[in-house]
Amino acid sequence: MSCRLPGAARFRADHEGLQDMPALALDFFISMRSPFSYLVIPRLDALTETYDVEITARPVYALAARVPDWFKTLNPLWLQYFVTDQQRTAEFLDVPFALPRPDPIVQDLATGTIAADQPYIQRLTCLAAAAGERGRSFAFVREVTTLIFSGAVDGWNEGDHLKNAVARSGLDLDELESAITADPDSFEQIIGRNQDAQKAVGHWGTPLMVFQGEAFFGQDRFEMLKWRLEQNGLTRR
Repeated sequence: MSCRLPGAARFRADHEGLQDMPALALDFFISMRSPFSYLVIPRLDALTETYDVEITARPVYALAARVPDWFKTLNPLWLQYFVTDQQRTAEFLDVPFALPRPDPIVQDLATGTIAADQPYIQRLTCLAAAAGERGRSFAFVREVTTLIFSGAVDGWNEGDHLKNAVARSGLDLDELESAITADPDSFEQIIGRNQDAQKAVGHWGTPLMVFQGEAFFGQDRFEMLKWRLEQNGLTRR
């Protein structure tokens, strides 16, 4: 897995406009392939709009990319339930949802085999890491996962779909990709540190919200996360 992309410009860290961290802050570990990460984002977004809390999205590679044999070890019934549950959850939350076209992971769902070449998840994860360096990690994952999972477009990777989604997050796709091309290893290191931090709090999956070292795994742990934040002085903006 590598962040090497076409382009030529050098990375220039730009921290202008970043604000001081509020009293409450949490990390949001996200895979750009995770439908349940997408489904929890509207509630996290509303949380930051209403309360004095800041969320930092920390991209990690999808489990399928990190552990290619993972899906071969699962009960065959897992996939059927997973597909049903993601659609049901979207309907329950009233969030637009469709299976991504294309899937960010190149995989044979019938056999569980993961392709050696993973251009989509590689590109998306490195872009998310670059967005984080510019203080726009959560805005980036909000807009780009909406593009991928909302069903609003066919072929999220085609035309200007991704470029426009990145623009809605306040960033420029060409600039991000140029920065990654100029120094791909630095973005791989960011992703690697995120994966190490994820393990350090005792989990491997996404979505994973972490507050003061306590991990809350899964979109269905959002209310429990909010309860914990309230115990620690969560206040309205």
